[in-house]
Amino acid sequence: MTHTWHDVTPGENLPLEFTAIIEIPMGSSVKYELDKETGLLKVDRILYSAVYYPANYGFIPQTMADDGDPLDVLVLCQEAVAPLTLVQARVIGLMTMIDGGKKDHKILAVAMHDPEYADVQQFDELPPHRLNMFRRFFQDYKQLEGKTVEVDTMQPVEKAVPIIEQALHEYSVLRRRGFLKR
Repeated sequence: MTHTWHDVTPGENLPLEFTAIIEIPMGSSVKYELDKETGLLKVDRILYSAVYYPANYGFIPQTMADDGDPLDVLVLCQEAVAPLTLVQARVIGLMTMIDGGKKDHKILAVAMHDPEYADVQQFDELPPHRLNMFRRFFQDYKQLEGKTVEVDTMQPVEKAVPIIEQALHEYSVLRRRGFLKR
């Protein structure tokens, strides 16, 4: 069986374009999460707040972020995408949260084959209200759990690129040293 984190190639035009694996469809209030052992998805929780994911949410395979998980990505698309679907995506920016005192980077991307978003190159080409929705979601979604999350201002592609490169490098080092087993 294919392991979504270890066996799916992240892409050929990295770091600007990559394959994203969707965990949570846009509009969902179910927090699915990669089960690192099996490569399948598990239900982590139902969101406590009356909110829903404002974009398709997933990760870039063969990456390791600072939080010990694959690097998170929000993929803008006209439609909700089913969990475990591969989406060809292009980075348009970076949103960094402070969650539990730790940095938690979210790559902002667009689905390359969606005509509504195909020409978007930078996050600031999106309507300001859409960007406010992303920030507000992450500020609010853990509030009823008694947790606070800070969301920094969104950053351009140039700030996202080194985050992606570092996550790809970190995964590669850990895999080579045998710390990530299939």
